Formats: sequence, structure tokens, C-alpha cells
Amino acid sequence: QVRLVESGGGLVQAGGSLRLSCAASRSIVSITPMGWYRQAPGKLRELVAITSGRGTNYADTVKGRFTISRDNAQNTVYLQMNSLTPEDTAVYYCYVGSPLNAWGRGTQVTVSS
Repeated sequence: QVRLVESGGGLVQAGGSLRLSCAASRSIVSITPMGWYRQAPGKLRELVAITSGRGTNYADTVKGRFTISRDNAQNTVYLQMNSLTPEDTAVYYCYVGSPLNAWGRGTQVTVSS
């Protein structure tokens, strides 16, 4: 099992930036996917960005604005979010893929217009 702890959420004005961090409680091999999903009120949880030894994928809505990075030595994944818009408002969840399949508790990101 693994515990994931997110941090870095908050309130920001449109056009601003935030950096989310997710620290895992144990070592995660680099090939294991780690990434971020988000869920806005009344909407389904959706993929934001994910990275593994096979590459990195972004949702079309965040391409060019968000950057995911990973520090395997620190068992941490980051999400740099720039040019934020109110549509980015959501709870952001950290995720570790198979075989661990674990979720963090989420961190709220609110973008005001």
C-alpha cells in the first residue's frame, strides 16, 4: 500500500499560477504511472496529466499551460499550473497507477475571475 499526500492548492486569480505536489509514502518505481486527476462540482473525475517510464500525457484542455514532473528520488510528482482559468477550478487528486492503484485525498484549486 501507499499513502499519497497532496499540497499546494489554494485560491488564485485568473491568469495566475499554482504548483501542486504529491508525496508518496514509499518508493515508486519510475515505470509506474503517477499523475493528477481533477473533479469539478457536478462533473466526473478527469485526467489532467500523467507520467510514467513510457511517457507523459496531458488533457487537451491543459496542454501548453500545465507541466507535470516527477522526482523519483523523493517519490514526488508535481503539477505546475500556469495561465489558470476559472474552468480549472476543481479538487485535484494525485494518482499512482498499477499495481498500487492509489489515490490521494485531493487538494482544492479555486480560480477566481
